[in-house]
Amino acid sequence: MPFSRRLSVAPMMDWTDRHCRAFHRVLSRKALLYTEMAVDKAIIHGDTERLIGFSAREHPVAIQLGGSEPADLAAAARTAEAFGYCEINLNVGCPSDRVQSGRFGACLMREPDLVAECVAAMREAVTIPVTVKCRIGVDDQEPEEALFTLVDTVAARGVTSFAVHARKAWLKGLSPKENRSVPPLDYDLVRRLKAERPELEIILNGGLADLDRAQAETGALDGAMIGRAAYHTPWILARVDSQIFGETDPVATRSQALAAFRPYIAAHLEAGGRLQDITRHMLGLYAGEPGARQWRRILSEKAPRSGADLDVLDEAQAAVSPRDEAA
Repeated sequence: MPFSRRLSVAPMMDWTDRHCRAFHRVLSRKALLYTEMAVDKAIIHGDTERLIGFSAREHPVAIQLGGSEPADLAAAARTAEAFGYCEINLNVGCPSDRVQSGRFGACLMREPDLVAECVAAMREAVTIPVTVKCRIGVDDQEPEEALFTLVDTVAARGVTSFAVHARKAWLKGLSPKENRSVPPLDYDLVRRLKAERPELEIILNGGLADLDRAQAETGALDGAMIGRAAYHTPWILARVDSQIFGETDPVATRSQALAAFRPYIAAHLEAGGRLQDITRHMLGLYAGEPGARQWRRILSEKAPRSGADLDVLDEAQAAVSPRDEAA
């Protein structure tokens, strides 16, 4: 399946599950979507369908894997390809304690040779692209040396696409939340990487709050990956197809988006799912618009209740000013 990395939504743990991706796909046909990180051993030994199952309606969708054992990552990659994902991405950037305890994520910035072994095993196992998402360094590493060393070592094993979160990860002394703003972003270093390695596809990630900022910062790069902004203010995705790809947007208003998403929600409820499973990803749809607070309050209070159905969504939508339709 052809796809583009010019604009993607970052893999985010506990956030970019299948319901979040289905919602985002209503807003954009073209943005590349990523799963939340899936641990290789969990895929091999766990409930694979529950962990990485997805609907074809989510395409194009890529999976991010976490791990540091080449054989396990290769096995997980084969399974993911069989499920129909269009890309396998290796996590070399997440700073959370959960990831560090498993010797993967950002701590792998210190082990470029191991990362290279991992991607080589994955590339041998699958026919779809294998990519890497990394930081510019961790802890006391010098960012330029750490980033270039990792990229060059991994590229030598055939990986040509890198999503770079332009902030160093502090694995000691800072919480993951604090690490979202400290230390400062270094977009120039990522642009320098592209300038000196023009044959590689370099995608910028970190601190891109909207499409205008993404375009402004990535003019010399190959694409942008938006994370928290896409989750907390998802309506920005509704202009991706026209602004980034020059194509017609799938919906013109939030009400149209909700109408298009309604059958998916109904099917989930019919299958015994909870309304909150889906609406928790929709709280930011009206961010900045009149009535946004009521929208969030109604969904937050009523969607978790037993038996909550589409009437809750209707009540929340009725509380929002119709002025949003011009947005």
